[in-house]
Amino acid sequence: MYQSAKFKAKAQAEVLKFMNKNPFITLIGHDGEFPVATQIPVQLNEDKEGRLVLHGHMMKNTDHYEALLKNPNALALFTGPHTYVSASVYTKPAAASTWNYMTVHAKGSIKFLDAAGTYEAIKKLTDQYEDPANSPAAFHKMDEAYIQRLLPAIAGFELTVETLDHVFKLSQNHPQENRDAIVANLSGSGDPDALKIAGAMK
Repeated sequence: MYQSAKFKAKAQAEVLKFMNKNPFITLIGHDGEFPVATQIPVQLNEDKEGRLVLHGHMMKNTDHYEALLKNPNALALFTGPHTYVSASVYTKPAAASTWNYMTVHAKGSIKFLDAAGTYEAIKKLTDQYEDPANSPAAFHKMDEAYIQRLLPAIAGFELTVETLDHVFKLSQNHPQENRDAIVANLSGSGDPDALKIAGAMK
């Protein structure tokens, strides 16, 4: 990961807020020969010791599940908005253009859950996105036999985070004149990611 003190958040709470806003992660493992990866949603929780834990689930009949059984060490990659930044708007435009982006790397060890733990992981994730009181797709409205039929093919997991790192590259290394010009340029682009980066820069 690219390291620069200028591209770090002022507080850990900012990093956690970003992770909660971008929970659809790329989960990366290694099968002993090649990296493996999958895109899945996770939930952030704390365990009894106050450690950050990511909860989610995946299909068992996959290369990433098999790889993580062999080697539980994993990287959870949280990504947010990103956009090209043209040097043409700098006060001295004869310079390198760049790319602004926001990302978090959470490394740790995965533990697969038993059937009860997997059931709970699926329930909590569904309840987060489907209103239990009003949605016709709420977890408790699904047929229990249907859930039990699918459950053996799914593996719930928890990833206990051991290291947490991030880059919020938002042109903090530039003078205020350049930052103002970048924000103005991105704000007028109409690109959703560019607008989000402009907002983050503000």
